[in-house]
Amino acid sequence: MNQLDAKWVVVGVNGAPASITAAQWAIDEAVGRQLSLRLVYVIPRGAQRVGSESPSEWDFERGERVLSQAVGAVHSAAQSEGKPVEIETAMLSGDPDQVLIDESQNAALICVGTAKRGRGADGVLGPTAAALVKHARCPVAIIRTHPDGSPIEIGLIAVVLNDEADNDEVVHVAMEEGRRRHATVRQIDRRINSWVRRYPDVPVQIVASGTGAREVERDSSAIDLAVVGASEADELPGLVTPNCHPILGYPDCSVLLVRH
Repeated sequence: MNQLDAKWVVVGVNGAPASITAAQWAIDEAVGRQLSLRLVYVIPRGAQRVGSESPSEWDFERGERVLSQAVGAVHSAAQSEGKPVEIETAMLSGDPDQVLIDESQNAALICVGTAKRGRGADGVLGPTAAALVKHARCPVAIIRTHPDGSPIEIGLIAVVLNDEADNDEVVHVAMEEGRRRHATVRQIDRRINSWVRRYPDVPVQIVASGTGAREVERDSSAIDLAVVGASEADELPGLVTPNCHPILGYPDCSVLLVRH
């Protein structure tokens, strides 16, 4: 859909601390786009009582509790930062992956939270995040948190400049994120001058393409957010080992997938 027609920024919340962190992260996204923040709780289809096609009263009570907790956390964060945001909530039932994919049709951005996982885990994305990366109809933000769900401050954003058709839009989004979050943007390429001129207020690190791990090891700054294009969508869910990409640590960090 045309992003100008989008109704809101959507965040999937499920009661996990990482989903609360994702909702708080999305405040700046909603405020920056002058849109409301829509918090969505999905009652899984398998949660219904045996012999019933409708969610139980307990399912609704849990959903209300989760949404109330998320709204409170967002209000608290928005007030402390002086960023008033309009909040909407929705409790829906069905397959969580498909419900959030459907929600993406009217969204400017859809966000989910995920805690950092052990190196022995299969892949770096949960099933819902992987489904959104492949099938969402709007940009997707996967917000990585500490294992306990607490936020990882976005201090360094990385983006690769390449010859993909959508690369200008990807870099534009990365620079906007740098401005929005007062973060440094690391551009991995040689073509950086025009972007530096357009965003004189955003600190930029220049990293030549082909920089190896040994070179980057001298810089202890870890990437907090990677901004990537739609060409990454198919391979992202299947990646298991970080550092197999020009962005060091990708995709074991927060990822913003830009999709028209």
